[in-house]
Amino acid sequence: MNVLEPVSASNSGGLRVALPYLIEQDWAAYTPEQHAVWGELVGRRMPQLRQHACREYLDGFEQIGLQESHLPDLKAISARLRPRTGWESTPVSGFLPGDAFFEMLAARRFPTTTWLRSREAMEYTPEPDIFHDVFGHVPMHAHPVFGDFLQHYGQLCAAQPDPVTLERLGRLFWFTVEFGLIRERGEIKVYGSGLISSHGECTRVLAGGCEIRDFNLDAVLNQEFDTGAMQPVLYAVESFDQIYEATKQAEARLG
Repeated sequence: MNVLEPVSASNSGGLRVALPYLIEQDWAAYTPEQHAVWGELVGRRMPQLRQHACREYLDGFEQIGLQESHLPDLKAISARLRPRTGWESTPVSGFLPGDAFFEMLAARRFPTTTWLRSREAMEYTPEPDIFHDVFGHVPMHAHPVFGDFLQHYGQLCAAQPDPVTLERLGRLFWFTVEFGLIRERGEIKVYGSGLISSHGECTRVLAGGCEIRDFNLDAVLNQEFDTGAMQPVLYAVESFDQIYEATKQAEARLG
């Protein structure tokens, strides 16, 4: 069990709302069993992802130094990531309220849990763990345009007081960052963390188990979703510039 060590205000990087949730990762406290579970999780996903993940994800996986042999050291990940895009993978105690989450995105500090699912829960965990957060999300933060999009999204949501508008903006996050698809040389590739980290969901999508529509901002903002169900509709972009521009359009309309 990893002990959650809080971060002092002097080491918070200027974060205020998120400060109570910041912790230090005790990498040395991970057990051989936890490293083995991480290795099995990565080993299960990579054969499919090498064929069906977008090039930007696969490049990011190498650039940030993820290894199958051991759990990631977040300080080492951030040291590789920061010079590329300014992003860091910042350890947090668990699920964050929206205002803390958006503050961190706006500061290019991705909130990252440090616990790992057990061997008995390898197929699914209802709350994000370090496998979902780092393996699923962080490689994309090495891509400059995606990184700019994610920061801009955080800034937009952090400044938005209306809960109805925030709910609509949450759909933009869900259908891009969590369950996004992209067309790459005529083929559908995955980049959303929910697909990257879940073999079952990814396999279902690639096998034609959901409707794939062209990305359209209005459609996405109005598309409701169920976080506990397989997704019946997903959206494919042509480039990551498209979702960055969509965020700017959403700001003009809703901000």
